[in-house]
Amino acid sequence: MTDLPAKPVKKPKRVLPERFVPYKGVWVFIEHEHGHVHPVSWELLGKGRELADKLGVDLAGVLIGAPDPKINALIDDAAAYGADLCYLMQDQVLHDYRNQPYTAAITTLVNTYQPEILLLGATTQGRDLAGSVATTRLTGLTADCTGLEIDLSDRSLLSSRPTFGGSLMCTIVNLATRPQMATVRPRVMPMPTRDPSRKCRVIEHPLELAEDKIVTKVTSFIPDSKADKPQLAFADYIVAGGRGMAKPENFDLLFNLAKTLGAEIGASRPAVHAGWADNERQVGQSGKTVRPKLYIAAGISGAVQHRVGMEGADVIAAINVDANAPIFQFSNYALIGNALEILPALQTAFARRLARTRARLAAESATNGKENA
Repeated sequence: MTDLPAKPVKKPKRVLPERFVPYKGVWVFIEHEHGHVHPVSWELLGKGRELADKLGVDLAGVLIGAPDPKINALIDDAAAYGADLCYLMQDQVLHDYRNQPYTAAITTLVNTYQPEILLLGATTQGRDLAGSVATTRLTGLTADCTGLEIDLSDRSLLSSRPTFGGSLMCTIVNLATRPQMATVRPRVMPMPTRDPSRKCRVIEHPLELAEDKIVTKVTSFIPDSKADKPQLAFADYIVAGGRGMAKPENFDLLFNLAKTLGAEIGASRPAVHAGWADNERQVGQSGKTVRPKLYIAAGISGAVQHRVGMEGADVIAAINVDANAPIFQFSNYALIGNALEILPALQTAFARRLARTRARLAAESATNGKENA
């Protein structure tokens, strides 16, 4: 029996309903609390700038909050990171994040100014807000994207993310609704270069929502710096362990090396599922996305699920007994051997090198002090 040639897969024809044709522009929700902007907002402005340029439209930042003169500084920052304009909505009910008023604010702006793309950070706040806005607008939302591109044939947003437990990558397209929505986790996109000379337009819009119509109330605010949780997403140095560490007691070797380097501890999904590390330390598609200066992976195979969470690191040093481990395909340094033997050797080497560096800097400082005396 002769095998018939496979039929080519045809690209589905996407026809946008007439009512959505006027929707134009790329928007980024600027997440801020108590005067501090989440860095993912600037990262998304960098990516949004690329998307807007391809589409030939404006890039807008969306700023929501209570009336505050300091908001002008955030507008200047949004412009410096690439925004052409900012939509500003200020009302006392927006002082702290609550789903109901923030959803009403974003939905009002979307209904009025009609963007074709809306991007939010996949943070605790961003995930909560994106889902409710997408539901209110009856539009599609792709969560935890690792890639965003534009199909110029029909101006659609191509949102890529891992699926089936990280074993495959898929591209999701919103066929017939607007805005096209996506969330992206912190450190997935690179931080754009800040240009303080850039300026942007500002469009203010009121929110008509009384406090007595909001069911939730804020009783206290606990900043992340006091939450006693690992801050993996913002660590410059990370030492991570996987199933190859053999047992939970061996994670002490990771902590010892991390203490020497001033690093955070990370873990693969199998290690977390085995109870060897807390959920807050999981790196990967179902954990944290990191972009450190140095990522040391000990006993981690390098499956797609883990790779998408750490491949943006400046330098990746992998330790594995298996010379054919997938992680070696994208590592800068491959240390083939038993992590239980290599980690103590690395700690000793780093400790000696750091001690020599500190001694040299102390000597230089003392010399400079005498010369200036």
